This record gives sequence, structure tokens and C-alpha cells, in this order.
Amino acid sequence: MSAVSQAHVEDHSHDHHHEQTFIEKYIFSTDHKMIAKQYLITGLIMGFIGIAMSLLFRIQLAWPEKSFWIFEALLGRFGSDGVMDPGVYLALVTIHGTIMVFFVLTAGLSGTFSNLLIPLQIGARDMASGFLNMVSYWLFFISSVIMLSSLFVESGPASAGWTVYPPLSALPEAISGSGMGMTLWLISMAIFIASSLLGSLNYIVTVLNLRTEGMSMTRLPLTVWAFFVTAIIGTVSFPVLLSAALLLIMDRSFGTSFFLSDIYIQGEVLSHQGGSPVLYEHLFWFLGHPEVYIVLLPALGITSEVIATNARKPIFGYRAMVASILAIAFLSTIVWGHHMFVSGMNPFLGSVFTFTTLLIAIPSAVKAFNYITTLWKGNLQMNPGMLFSIGLVSTFITGGLTGIILGDSTLDINVHDTYFVVAHFHLVMGISALYGLFAGVYHWFPKMFGRMMNKNLGYVHFWITAVGAYGVFFPMHFIGMAGLPRRYYTNTAFPYFDDLADVNVLITLFAFLTAFAQLFFIYNFIHSIFYGKKASQNPWRANTLEWTAPVEHIHGNWYGELPKVYRWSYDYSKMNKEETDYVIPGQDFIPQNVPLHDNEEELNH
Repeated sequence: MSAVSQAHVEDHSHDHHHEQTFIEKYIFSTDHKMIAKQYLITGLIMGFIGIAMSLLFRIQLAWPEKSFWIFEALLGRFGSDGVMDPGVYLALVTIHGTIMVFFVLTAGLSGTFSNLLIPLQIGARDMASGFLNMVSYWLFFISSVIMLSSLFVESGPASAGWTVYPPLSALPEAISGSGMGMTLWLISMAIFIASSLLGSLNYIVTVLNLRTEGMSMTRLPLTVWAFFVTAIIGTVSFPVLLSAALLLIMDRSFGTSFFLSDIYIQGEVLSHQGGSPVLYEHLFWFLGHPEVYIVLLPALGITSEVIATNARKPIFGYRAMVASILAIAFLSTIVWGHHMFVSGMNPFLGSVFTFTTLLIAIPSAVKAFNYITTLWKGNLQMNPGMLFSIGLVSTFITGGLTGIILGDSTLDINVHDTYFVVAHFHLVMGISALYGLFAGVYHWFPKMFGRMMNKNLGYVHFWITAVGAYGVFFPMHFIGMAGLPRRYYTNTAFPYFDDLADVNVLITLFAFLTAFAQLFFIYNFIHSIFYGKKASQNPWRANTLEWTAPVEHIHGNWYGELPKVYRWSYDYSKMNKEETDYVIPGQDFIPQNVPLHDNEEELNH
């Protein structure tokens, strides 16, 4: 053991004598396991606020002419007489999108599982910097509070869509939602990006420097590969969004013209000259598309682990899976223009972005086929975590197929800014990532809280969610192809769309069904923390190192020495050389810290 890691061990053993106060243990904790729980619970709270907003605007879309007491109760003067104000409809869409993309699927997913699993799966005592880890969470918490506080501003929250395109976002006087609410949105996002960057740098350094003896990069579980590469994408692309946010703040408050030119308000010409709103689009989408994979890759990594463990088979094509993660990471930074096909870009440039976008289908398909092949002839354990992982494979494929249409500039122009786009990205990014989050919670709940979640409630949660999610987003493809534009608070002014009104009612009913299913999850989650069945050390009979750590949480993860690694993490159902029995007779898994036996060959994956 090196002098550094020896000092690390002594440092941690010294910590055992120091009894932590409540604030040190639960609030300003530097322990990665506690920070993971903080991220998860904050992310779930934000998620339920985001879902509640979507239900409000779904009511408006389904019954645009009717009045509802809930609008008056929740929206105040923006819902007077039970009728939703058109401006607040756009504000709800904006904050819903922002919360779900950044605060739930980026921080809630990456923050939770990168923190929980990276040190435990690579055999480290903790993150490289526990203090930075704590600062990262609290910056996220502060940005969440600022984002929610913008809901209570007199002029209303930000109302420029979650992409906050100028001029609505760059001119405080443009609409009511361009005022103080927009400023708070930008401040919140700047702090959120700082949090994300601190977290990402910590994850990268931890994976590179703190792997235990024997844990080569090719023995890492695919979860860690996914978190590692996600952190790299975040480090490369989030600063670009930060620059866009800062330039927007300067345009709004300091009289610059980065994104503004030749603007008239109520017949009066403003003094802004020389800026370009398309420049903002480039800066936003340079983060915006990698962001899709910052959201998706952790969910795919979790799925890889859960499917292999519950199929009792080695993951199919380990190196191809790693290569596809790396290929996705690289390609995700050169496809952002496909969000801008209708911005007046040069058609030749459009064809270049079409080419790079269609290329990204290859590593994505590799992942989908490898999941299906891993399931093939497996001894499937259909627990809730496994069901959500298989559900992810389904939504990843169905959502990905429509991406081929939207990635092609000639086809995209016909359905751009319709509900077809909404259906596509909610399936491939929203629902897929949420399924990954749920799979991870069901699978690693025993590691986080030392108890098991109720399996039957998990089944109810999965099946209602699966039916409801497809019920919401499948019909959207059809109303999108019929031309229904997104972000309109009512379509009654267009007789052409009258026939689609019933479809919107159906979508809203499915949205309520899906939201109802989440109540089962929340009850199961909270009840199991306190009253769930006590978990054994390795309830899923898995190979990765986190299941060799004791059930009770200790500072430093393992008593005594760190485990050594002798094999990759997918030795499931491995037979001995004579093919007469498993390598360990009667046991279909071999943890990574078990040395190679004489009667087995190391798999050359």
C-alpha cells in the first residue's frame, strides 16, 4: 500500500473516535454516501414540483375554455376566475423544462449515483475531495432555492421556454416573464453550473487516481465508465452555457448587445446594434445536446449493471459498450446544429450536422443490441429495478427512432417546433433517464438505507408508469405530424386543429395516471427507509465491490484494508474448466475481490 493511501486509512480510522454532530453528519457532510442521499432527496422533491407544473398546463391544454378552481388557488392573480393567464402557461412550461432537465435528471441522477457508486465500486475510501463534494451539493441546493423563489416574483417566473432564447430573455421589458423572474433564472443556472463543474472534476479525479489495487480501467463496472465520461462531457460543455448566461446578464443589465440588434418595442427603436440571437442558440445548444447524454449516460450505465446482475449473465460486449460510451461522448459535441435547422443556416452546414447526428445512432444502437443480447437466454430476475431497466431499453429505442427523423434536416423542417419534437425528447431523454433513476433507486436502495423496498409496490409503480408514459407521449407523435405547434396555451383559434382536441384530453388523462403512479413510489421510498425489511450485505448476489462493504455506513467504506480486485465485474454464471459446475460450486456469481481459482480461465473481454 502506498504511503498516501496508508495515511488515508489512518486518517479515517482516527475519524471513528470523533462522534459527529447532527449538522456534521446529515447537513454539511463530506461523506459521499450522505451527499448522494442529499442529491437524491432534493432531486425527487424538485421532480414532484416539475410534475405538478406539467399537470397544471396539461389541464389547460385539454380544457382550454373551462375555468378550474385549482388555477385560482395555485396561480393567484395569474389564474383569476379559474382561467390560466397565457403568460403563466409559458412560465410553467419554462420552469417545468428547466427543473426536469437540470435539477432532476442532471443533478438528481448524476449527483446521486456518481457520488454513491464511484468510491464504492472502484474501492476508494471517499471522493478525492470531500469538501468540494459538499460545496457542490450546497451550490446545487442554493440554485434550486433561487429557481423556486422565482415562482413568487410579482411579475412572474422566467417565460422564454427552457432554452430562454433572446430577445424574450435579453430584454427585461419584453414580456412580464422577462423581468425579475428571468434574472433569477440566470443567477440560478450560473450557480448550478458551478456546482456541476465542481462535481464533475471531483468524479474525474476520483476515477483516475483512487482505484484500488487490481482495478484497471478494463475491470471497471460500466456504471463507473458512464459516470466518468458524463463528468468529462459536463466539464467540456457546461462552461459554454455559463458564458451564454453571463452574456445574457450583460445584455439585460449592462447595456451590451451580444444577442440583440434592430429591436423595436411598441414602435420605439432600441439602441441595440450588431448582436445576433443565433449566436445564443449556438452557445446554448453546444451545451444543450451534450446535456442529453449527460442525462442519458448515467441511466445507461445503471441499466448495464442492473441488467447483467438480474440476467445472471456477463454483459454482452463489454469493450463495445465502453467504446460506444466514448463514441457518444465525442459525437455529442459535434451535432448541436440539428436543433437549429430552421434558423436560416446554410443548407450545406445542415447536411454536415445531419451526417454527424445520424452517426450517433451507431453507438446508441450498439448499446441497445447489447442489452437485448445480454437478456437473451438469461436467468431473468424480474424485480422492479430490472423492469425499469428493460423499460429504459424500450423507450431508448422508440424515442431514438424518431430522432433519426428529427436529425435529418429535410424531414425536421416539417415537424420542427411541433409536438413531434416534444414526444421525441421526452421519450428518449426524459422517460428513459427517469427509468434509469428508478432502476438505480430500487437496486441500490439497500446500499443507501440498509433496507429493502417493497417489491409489490414496485411492480405497481412500474406497470402504471410504463402504460401512462407511453399513453402520454405516443399520441403526441401523431398530433405533431398533424402540425400542432408546441408551447401554444390553446389551439381553439385554429379550426384546423379542432379534431385534435380529444387527443389532448386523452394525453392529459394519461398524464394524471402517470403522476398517480409516482405516489406509490414516494410511499414505498419513505416507508422503506424506516420500516423496510433489513437488507443483507449482498441482496442481489452481485459482483461489484459496493456489496463487499458492510451494510451499516462507516466513514471510509471498509473496515481495515481496502479490497483488492482480481477479475472484471461481470463473472456471472461462470462455469469451471470441465463445464460441470459453477467455478464456486452452487453459486452463480464471483465477486471482484475473489482471486482466480485453479479451475477457471480469466475471461478475455
